[in-house]
Amino acid sequence: MLDQNTKALLKEKAAYIRLDIVEQVFRAKSGHPGGSLSSADILSYLYFKELRVDPKNPDDPERDRFVLSKGHASPLLYGALAEKGFFPKEDLKTFRQTTSYLQGHPDKKGIPGVDMTTGSLGIGISTACGMALAGKISNKDYRVYALCGDGEMEEGQVWEAAMFAHHYELDNLCVFVDFNGLQIDGKITDVIDPTPIDEKFKAFGWNVICINGNDLDEIDEAVCAAKAFKGKPTAIVASTTKGKGVSFMENNAGWHGKAPNEEQYQQAVSEIIAAMAK
Repeated sequence: MLDQNTKALLKEKAAYIRLDIVEQVFRAKSGHPGGSLSSADILSYLYFKELRVDPKNPDDPERDRFVLSKGHASPLLYGALAEKGFFPKEDLKTFRQTTSYLQGHPDKKGIPGVDMTTGSLGIGISTACGMALAGKISNKDYRVYALCGDGEMEEGQVWEAAMFAHHYELDNLCVFVDFNGLQIDGKITDVIDPTPIDEKFKAFGWNVICINGNDLDEIDEAVCAAKAFKGKPTAIVASTTKGKGVSFMENNAGWHGKAPNEEQYQQAVSEIIAAMAK
């Protein structure tokens, strides 16, 4: 259980990340707000509680790794990295502009703090497996975290990676699945139903933990349990609300990849700020 001061800090950082997401997508007039907002609590926890990373030394070989496997949620990652100090927050305003280094999908070569270039679904979790195996071979104690989308579970490459991770006993690997139930074309169960996601990971030999992915205490308990579990990789299936924190975006597949107009932007900002005061 998180102490109250830590929980308050993580709640505040999650709110700022949500503000950053809305700001980026609004200014770019494009991007993916829904699945970015849903995972803000997870990224807040990882970057401000769990990950051993240093903005002053982003390529430290001893650092923990994070891979955003659902790379279209780049506003989420950029918000967390900017809040952590990897690059100036002012640069978020350039998101998706042709002259900006903050592309629509994360770019390892050009963005401090990005551990893997992602966008093609399935590649991120696969690379995370490679990072974890490299850590094992090199006798390093760093941990590798990845965040996948639930729609991404429809990719066959995800399950090849799952089989690989179990075979090599990658207990230094922890994969979050953002289980918000929606993807670009609607409900995941209507597109290509990947459920039950938890049972599938269990069948592939993983340690599986199911949580409310918008509850910081549950995230904390799950990560602590994953670190303590030996011999298997861990999948944390995190039930979340798509568009979390913005009322008109919540549980609405239409906001998977759409930017708000001026009025909607102002409402979103007001709602997030109001929630911070509660």
